[in-house]
Amino acid sequence: MINIRKSQDRGYANHGWLDSYHSFSFAEFYDPDYMAYSVLRVINEDKVAGGTGFGMHPHRDMEIITYMLAGELRHQDSMGNGSVIGAGDVQRMTAGRGIRHSEVNASTENEVHLLQIWLMPDQNGLPPSYEDKHIDAGKKLNQWCLVASPDAHDDSLKIHQDVTLWASILQPEKTLSYTLNDARCAYLHVARGQLVLNGQILSAGDAAMLRDEAEIKLKATEESEILLFDLPNLDS
Repeated sequence: MINIRKSQDRGYANHGWLDSYHSFSFAEFYDPDYMAYSVLRVINEDKVAGGTGFGMHPHRDMEIITYMLAGELRHQDSMGNGSVIGAGDVQRMTAGRGIRHSEVNASTENEVHLLQIWLMPDQNGLPPSYEDKHIDAGKKLNQWCLVASPDAHDDSLKIHQDVTLWASILQPEKTLSYTLNDARCAYLHVARGQLVLNGQILSAGDAAMLRDEAEIKLKATEESEILLFDLPNLDS
């Protein structure tokens, strides 16, 4: 079964300095049919204007992944971490029993484009932690690249949940497939481009929720960047 969620059906907020699309209920956007999918709680597509950003604010008991698409973002947190992440970088923050951080556009002129992802952790009260890494585009080109996993294998970021996050940049007419275990479900998000998923066309901002699909087959109609979450099937 494939449930398609089109880009225009997401929540949207324009704060002047921030354009934000919400795949799931978030802040002022509420949709009882899209509160979460498995342990995936938030995917926000954010565009942050130059010289602006999110001031210091708290989080707790959430795994937070920032996937950078364009521009540079300056991060600071209450653990003493400070970094600037750019296109191709991925950041993981375990909020655990409590953390404060800020995310500010490192440029006064250029826009930042990112995906912020929240996953519910496998337990509450974890020690807060942080890491980031750069993933060369070549590692994602026409193949799956492991971004995050519970055991940090293959140089992936460590997340405290039974989830594997994969990314790929698929060139036009190239194909890619993924085998989904019977006890699992998947969420596919198109960050940019256009492709065909098991016969259905998906464009930038579109997503697909998949259950009971033995094989996921993709074919790009234009260069596309995609994220695939392999998730526990909580309904099984």
